[in-house]
This record gives sequence, structure tokens and C-alpha cells, in this order.
Amino acid sequence: MPLTLTNKLFSLYVRLRYPKAPRALSYYYRDTYNCEMHQLKYFFSDYIKKKKYKDISFNGEFAPELQFVLPFAYWHYKNGTLKSTRSAKYTKELYFFSPDHSESFDTRSNEGNYNFEVPRILYSHDYNMSKWLPVPLKAQYANDIYVYDKPILIIANRYNMEWDGPPISFYDIPTLDFIINHLKNDYTIIYNRPRPENITMDNSDVYDLNEFDWLNATHPEVLLMEDLYQENKGNANNFNHLQLMIYANASHFISVHGGTATLASYFGGTNLIISKQGPEHYFNCYQTLYPKLSGAKILHAKSNDEIKAYIHQHFAVNTPADV
Repeated sequence: MPLTLTNKLFSLYVRLRYPKAPRALSYYYRDTYNCEMHQLKYFFSDYIKKKKYKDISFNGEFAPELQFVLPFAYWHYKNGTLKSTRSAKYTKELYFFSPDHSESFDTRSNEGNYNFEVPRILYSHDYNMSKWLPVPLKAQYANDIYVYDKPILIIANRYNMEWDGPPISFYDIPTLDFIINHLKNDYTIIYNRPRPENITMDNSDVYDLNEFDWLNATHPEVLLMEDLYQENKGNANNFNHLQLMIYANASHFISVHGGTATLASYFGGTNLIISKQGPEHYFNCYQTLYPKLSGAKILHAKSNDEIKAYIHQHFAVNTPADV
């Protein structure tokens, strides 16, 4: 059935079944049904024949790849039906289980997000996905190299264009100062905001927060992920590989919505996410989807005041919430 026709049919169905759904978000409901319909044609190959046949290719953004594509590929691997995977550069270590992985794309695209060959794309009202398994990145990349006297705390920041406008959700310098001052005695803090040359870019511009010089001058005790990459004690193949190795040894994360928060949610423990707006709020992604990735405890902060409250309640060692 042509996609334009199914879109019309599913849009009508959504309008009738979910009349209160915001019109601006209703196409996510529709796309969920498109994904489910596409999987029907693989029933025999996935459950009866069960031979290695599945070629999975994705060139969309980092967040949906981690949320949907990587767990879909892992399900096929465990099911005995995965033949190959294709994705952007610096992803080989994510697909460590793939029998044949190629890094075929130099950039990520928004158009690539709309790949109905996976169980879900972007956001959904239903995250009950049958062909989806959490990928054990923590077990795969745990090591005895990045081990410190105090537990690791990752601050994974982002300062990018959002929805074709200026940054909205990020940790500014005053907030970083609050976090570091309250937690530096209890944790080895590693700050991570990747430079464009170290990751595969999408259509979002990266801006300068001017925090690196400030960190070096004000908080020299904070380790920078980019410095650890230059040192590269673990012989990481690329920056993403290094992130996996260090994140695997951590259980405390402070991150920003999108791919930054999704990656941090793969490693258990506690992940505090700043997200001031976005479809994730309406679809309850932080309560439903993100905990599925590893069983991590997800804390969703919508403001700087909520960040501070969560720091006191869940990260400061001497508070009852940490007992």
C-alpha cells in the first residue's frame, strides 16, 4: 500500500481514536502505526524461518538511533536474524555485536529519522515494542583503566541549535558552578561536551559556551573528556569509543535531552536530564522509554531550580535520598 494512502488512513484513525491529541503531535501517532504495519511483512522471516537476512541501515539523528535502531538490531542479533548494519561514522563500537557493520554516512539527516523499517521512530504514544532489546553497552565496555579514587560523575552537556533556534536546554556556567561545588568532594567529575570534529554532525549548529577555559581556571579538579581522549590510555578507536569506556565505569550522570541523555541512560545508575521543552514531555519519554535502556533511574528537570533540588536529593552523598 502506498505510503501516502496509509498516512491518510492512519491520520483519520488517530483523529477518531485520540481526538484530544494535539494536532501538531498527531503525526507521531500515525507514524507509530506505519512502523507496526511495516513489521507485519517480516513475521515469517523473523519467527518461522529465522535465518540471517536482516540488513539494517540508518542515517538519522543520534537519539532515535540509540532509542530504536540499536535495540532493534540487537534484537535481530539475539534472534539469529541479523545479517548486517549500516550507520554513520564512529558507530562501529555501538554495533559491537553486528556480524557486518559499515560506517557509510558522514553526516546525519532529519530525513533519515523517518525510517519506518524500525519498530518506532522519534516519539510515540506506545513504547511497547516487541522487536526491541536493551544493548549491554555497560557490560561490554566496563574496564579497569578509567577507575578513580572517587566514583565517576559524568556531566554531559550540549549547547546546540534547537528547533532552528537558539539553545534552550543546557547547563550554563552558573549551573555548572553549582553542580561542581556541591559534588566535587564526593565524585571524580568528568565534563563532556564533544567538539564537532569528534562526532558525526546532524543539521544542528554547535555554539560556543566558553566554559572550557572557565573550567580550567575555576575548577581544575574537573577532568575533561577531550583531554582524556588526547591522552587515550584505553587506546580508544574514536571519541565515541572513549565515551563508552568511561560511561561504562560510571553510575552517575547529568545530561541534556536528545542523544546526550539517551547515551547516558544506557549505563544504569542515575541520570538527571535537563529538558525544558519538547515532544518528550507530552509522550512521557523520560518515564517510559528511557528507563528501558538499562533500568537507569531517570530524573527529569524542567528548570535550573529543579536541577538544584535533584542534586541535593539524589547526588549529594550525605542526603537521605542517597542512602
